[in-house]
Amino acid sequence: MKTAGSPPFTPQPRQDIADRRGLARDAARDLAVVGLLVLLTGFGLAASAGLGLDHVVKALLVYAAGAWLVWRGLGAHPHARFGPANRVTLARLGAMSLMAALLGEALPRPPLDAMATAAWWLVIVATVTALLDAVDGALARRSGLASAFGARFDMETDAAFTLVLCALVVQAGQAGVWILASGLMRYAFVAAAFVWPWLNGPLQPSKRRQTVCVVQITTLIVCLGPIVPPLLASALAAVSLALLTLSFATDVRTLARQRPTPPET
Repeated sequence: MKTAGSPPFTPQPRQDIADRRGLARDAARDLAVVGLLVLLTGFGLAASAGLGLDHVVKALLVYAAGAWLVWRGLGAHPHARFGPANRVTLARLGAMSLMAALLGEALPRPPLDAMATAAWWLVIVATVTALLDAVDGALARRSGLASAFGARFDMETDAAFTLVLCALVVQAGQAGVWILASGLMRYAFVAAAFVWPWLNGPLQPSKRRQTVCVVQITTLIVCLGPIVPPLLASALAAVSLALLTLSFATDVRTLARQRPTPPET
């Protein structure tokens, strides 16, 4: 029953409902496929690299958390298909989950040159995961399925990947715990926005921001190389952290300048 003053009921178009259901099926299938790949790869690592079943459990838990966030955010996806670009980002999420599950495991551990083969495999997987970051954006534009959802999915995957790399560098003994600041800075920025809402203001796309992100991830991967001594790794990590701090400071200054001024009373 419609009460007085309530807006008239407007039925949702059938095509739109069909599109949303198709998107849900598409996303559910892709999430399940990547989850299965994470499970199988985890078992493969447990057998070949001497990792325990706890590595598989940790990888699945990390992936499940990311998949839940993706599923929860589907309402903001404007297209009827999940899209090839989001599938690439989902694959990166799966790879990141397997790397995150290495935390607390027997590898990577210092000295890295004592487990050079395993360390090089980690570097290769991390490098491929990073290179795929250059693929999803191009796929989204080429397929005509670019969206704010995909951009946010890509950005949050990058942030989690950076934090995982930082933690692995610490575990490998290549740098001190201070390098975790590189991975936590994005989350500190988001948390600060709850206190100072003007930090949620819009920022123009920036080549500087993109370059610093690439430098940050590349440096962390280099630090995991078994031929890189800890002293050099710490120096490289310190330089990349300084660049990242400067980049965030530049954005904060820009947002502070454009924040609305309170009306005079």
